[in-house]
Amino acid sequence: MMANVLLFIGSLGAFELFILIIPALLWLYALVEILTKSFKNGTDKIVWLLVVLLLPVLGFILYYAIGRSRLVRS
Repeated sequence: MMANVLLFIGSLGAFELFILIIPALLWLYALVEILTKSFKNGTDKIVWLLVVLLLPVLGFILYYAIGRSRLVRS
């Protein structure tokens, strides 16, 4: 199984890896930020967590466009 994954990754070019890695890192960053930051409303954290988990690409785009404005600023 691991050999198949490495073979798949080895056949990808730099552009393909860029297209796969950047959205994955943005998705992971959005998840970490949602889990570690405080929101103005108590249910916002749960809602944004579900949006990002259930709609990975669209979810993190929506979170960065809309959800970050709902964070508590210190």
